[in-house]
Amino acid sequence: MGKSIVVTSGKGGVGKTTVTANLGIALAWRGRKVVLVEGDIGLNNLDVCMHIEDKVLYDIGDVVKNKCTINQSLVPFCDNLFVLPATSMTSTLVSTLQFIEIVDKLKDAFEYVIIDCPAGIEDSFHRAIKGADEAILVTTPHIASIRDAYKVSRVLSSYRLEKQGLIVNRMQGANVLDRTMLSAKEITNALQLELYGVIPEGNDVNLFSVITELKPNSPVTFSYNLIAEYLDGGAKKIYDYTAEYKGLFNKLLRKLRQ
Repeated sequence: MGKSIVVTSGKGGVGKTTVTANLGIALAWRGRKVVLVEGDIGLNNLDVCMHIEDKVLYDIGDVVKNKCTINQSLVPFCDNLFVLPATSMTSTLVSTLQFIEIVDKLKDAFEYVIIDCPAGIEDSFHRAIKGADEAILVTTPHIASIRDAYKVSRVLSSYRLEKQGLIVNRMQGANVLDRTMLSAKEITNALQLELYGVIPEGNDVNLFSVITELKPNSPVTFSYNLIAEYLDGGAKKIYDYTAEYKGLFNKLLRKLRQ
């Protein structure tokens, strides 16, 4: 049986859906069979983020209404990777129990079921969490995001999750070295969660970008691959987001740009 992982956040706009998509693709690149489940039913963005909205014929609501099978509702993205979408019309149709049953069936067919969870802690958040074995909390190095992530982590602790991990998104190495931004270590200590990985800020990624559109050797792509390796049972390797900014010459450059 596969593993279900929910990707969540306290604050919207931290890149949670992009992280979900990129982790799924990175795991698929490793040869794992992966399905991404839209857990933000009603305010769905996963299909848009992955540019597959025109390919959606059925969604999770159609599965619940027995208009199609789960397999018929899945949208292929690339080798080994599928998406179970949702639409705004299905938000009141899918109960928590039905959502859990669908995730459990997917776990019989896939090695990884990754759930894109709504931000915040409303009813739809709890529905998504109850379908998961593990949770990944996404935050950015901004105080508001960290504060909200802390609140969500306390709620997650009330569930019987096997593991909770943290991904810090949009880290800026130069700002960390200049002490104008919290480091990933400081954020990890504040949230008291295991750090799974760090995603650096990159000019080649935005809200609607996925890993297949990034430069193959870019720091962002590399950092996602490191996290996927760890999730897949490999050794933990945290991307060094400050490496390219270290040294006296780089310090002088940063001073001149201020």
